[in-house]
Amino acid sequence: MPTHLEGDLCVDGHRFAIVVGRFNEHITENLLDGALDTLDRHGADLDDVTVVYVPGSWEIPVAAQTCARSGDYDAVICLGAVIRGETPHFDYVCSGATSGSMQASLDTEVPVLFGILTTDTVDQAIARAGSKAGNKGREAAEAAIEMATLMPQLNEGWAG
Repeated sequence: MPTHLEGDLCVDGHRFAIVVGRFNEHITENLLDGALDTLDRHGADLDDVTVVYVPGSWEIPVAAQTCARSGDYDAVICLGAVIRGETPHFDYVCSGATSGSMQASLDTEVPVLFGILTTDTVDQAIARAGSKAGNKGREAAEAAIEMATLMPQLNEGWAG
């Protein structure tokens, strides 16, 4: 019979950092509200959650990596909003935020969750930050809880 490992949605004392880009703040604040509400509903003490504001999505990975390396958090949630404009800037910011967030997670072995919206229009971003398409901040927080509860199981297996 195979061994099955799976996280759950019980915070159970796990600690979280949330790194939020201020650019497109009318969107990112909704993502943050969704993430905090989700953590609260699953038993987190919000006094133990650290929210780190950075200028925009480009700056999220370095702050996320610093939080992950600190040893103070079981997962880091990245929240931002990049909306396509008329120049290639969108592509560079999306690529850097995506690869940087993943690299932070791989380098530290702390889950770094990607809740950065990359949309073509403001309407698409609004829809993903709490209206008809749900709230991607909530989804990132749920994934953070699940990964925070899964990682100790994985690490136990390797400890031998």
